[in-house]
Amino acid sequence: MTDIELQLLRREKWRLDGKAIRTIETARAFLEDVGMCLMYPQRPALLLPTFVGAFVGSDDRLPEWRHAFKDPRAAEATELMVRLLREKSAFEANLFEENNGFLVAASVFPYFYALMGERNPKQAPRPGTRSPYSQLACDLFALVQSEGALSKKKLLERLGGGLSVAALDKALAELWSKLRITRVDYSAGEGSVWDLLYRWAPDAVKEGVQLSVPEALSALVSKYLDCVIAVEQTELETFFGKVVARSKVKEAVNALLAARELSFVHVGGKSMLQITPAKVTASRSVVQ
Repeated sequence: MTDIELQLLRREKWRLDGKAIRTIETARAFLEDVGMCLMYPQRPALLLPTFVGAFVGSDDRLPEWRHAFKDPRAAEATELMVRLLREKSAFEANLFEENNGFLVAASVFPYFYALMGERNPKQAPRPGTRSPYSQLACDLFALVQSEGALSKKKLLERLGGGLSVAALDKALAELWSKLRITRVDYSAGEGSVWDLLYRWAPDAVKEGVQLSVPEALSALVSKYLDCVIAVEQTELETFFGKVVARSKVKEAVNALLAARELSFVHVGGKSMLQITPAKVTASRSVVQ
């Protein structure tokens, strides 16, 4: 495989070849196909498709999230993405830039939950010196637990006490990074609407809790490779190193290689991992 061939395969997979997603059906099919994507491109670049790129059907002059408000294409893409969140065909994880959604297909999300989420999601978080949760995050969790899904605007009103937007964002990020809460809707007037993940998607959370880390990681590594076609092992380790220790990623790769589910392919002089291609059995015709 050449570098050009790899790029062409990715462009086709990522819908950058003019086949834009403009309906809820095509958007749903795209996300299920790639498994995961960013909402917008970011710097430094990540080896992932973007939802806005698939919506446009090209990677020409795509906006980053900081400039998305000036691009009418971004507003239309966001509206379509929010529809996926509402129908639970997509979920968000706080994995990279907090303002740039990392979207995960419904079929893939339980595997991410197994790596990032709490094993006892209904237990309320508690603050403390060893806790990843501040008092404000715990108060926020209790408020949403008792009142149901709330918009960012309503959260500021309910928590009161001169709470700043920055402090609220920090508390939301603490809960979101452990998948205690999730964004379930958005409107220009109210902002993002948040709910407890175990209440919003109980089946996905239950499935994730029952998965082991090695099982979930192996599934995600395979799905990621299916999405990017081929990648150097170091780049794969860097990507999943955002979620688990790189040593665990190496173990998962070695296990998949041993099972011959993954193999190496040379691309432009580089050795890259790929999903092992299916063997084609040649049939011989018998002349009688």
